[in-house]
Amino acid sequence: MTAAVAVLPAGPAVARQGRAATLPAVHPRAETAPLSDDEAGGNADADDPAIWRDAADPDRSLVIATAKEGGLRVYGLDARLVQSVAAPAGPTPEDAPGRFNNVDLVPDVRLGRDRADLAVTTDRGNDRLRIYRIDPAAPGGPLTDVTDPAAAPVFSADQAEINEERTAYGLATWTDRSTGRSYALVSRRERTTLALLELTPTAAGRVGYREVRTLDLPSAFRLPDGTSWSPCAEPGELPQVEGMVVDPARGVLYAGQEDVGIWRLRADLTGPPRLLDKVREFGVPGSYDEATEECVAGADPGYGGTRISADVEGLTLLQARDGGGYLLASSQGDDTFAAYGRGTGAGSGYAGGFRVTAASAALDGSEECDGAAVLDQPLGSRYPRGLLVVQDGHDAPGDGGTAVTNFKFVDLGDVKDALDG
Repeated sequence: MTAAVAVLPAGPAVARQGRAATLPAVHPRAETAPLSDDEAGGNADADDPAIWRDAADPDRSLVIATAKEGGLRVYGLDARLVQSVAAPAGPTPEDAPGRFNNVDLVPDVRLGRDRADLAVTTDRGNDRLRIYRIDPAAPGGPLTDVTDPAAAPVFSADQAEINEERTAYGLATWTDRSTGRSYALVSRRERTTLALLELTPTAAGRVGYREVRTLDLPSAFRLPDGTSWSPCAEPGELPQVEGMVVDPARGVLYAGQEDVGIWRLRADLTGPPRLLDKVREFGVPGSYDEATEECVAGADPGYGGTRISADVEGLTLLQARDGGGYLLASSQGDDTFAAYGRGTGAGSGYAGGFRVTAASAALDGSEECDGAAVLDQPLGSRYPRGLLVVQDGHDAPGDGGTAVTNFKFVDLGDVKDALDG
């Protein structure tokens, strides 16, 4: 299913500077050990977290997070490492290695004769989903791989196409309350395609998946002055989606098209998508410079949004216990987070924002956040008001030559106070 070129209303030209300084700041309570994206660090690069609550003992709840070529990391609420899971290698040394991009959870799935909670991740290197059973009592660690060995590539026809790395990228899971069936919504790297995959448990206790349908978001947009605009990119690349989250009560998917904005659409990928908000850079012309491998921006015509700066990433849903809450989005371009009302119509507009800044000289904040996860439930003695986990794209202190990243743990009560203040 392909969406047509979008036509959007004009927006006023606005001042682009100083917004971050005016937003309230919250501070992390803890952080995970740094990950280094080099050979010595196993090419580990923090990206996307998910929060699993242990209903029997909330103090033993876990944060499950992707580390790209470094696989998965599992942390306790003290931010200390509990388990490290390697990403599967490619079929041969010449093929792309496994690379875990995004992760999400599916609760209470029947596996054989049992029921279990699952962690699902996109393996960008092998163009597959990987599925793990969560059991804190398991002797080898809380995660056990239960992926069906017969699971096929999500988007690619063969290994040669997989090696081109236009593969499974962003991820959100969803259980349809009307049918009880569980799904993964997956985006494709350097393309606008979204795929709806039904998760298919087997009698042997494994989990596979099958494609239900796909949808292509727009890659070109009609501007109010009558011209057509596409985000500047390397030749052949289209504006991709990474951050995604589903509102299960409403069956709604929010998808962050990094250089465009946040889309709202049905989670079953039927019906037209609607652009909830645009990045500030929307409509700005640009040309790709082959020498520098960078885009050179032209004059801003003033058609962009006022709340988020590209890339828009890290979408997560704060589901309040009273039925309210917020969609939270990472605005990478200015190191802030934007909140939108969880609802429709007037209830879905911008509701405020915040920054995650340093708590001390030893505990820095979050910059260029890739992924985020929030849970508005009591999590034992450490986070009785809930937890927000955000990726930090520039953990301090770094070594200057290697990308050093990690995850910050923020008391959710502090976030709600900042948004409600």
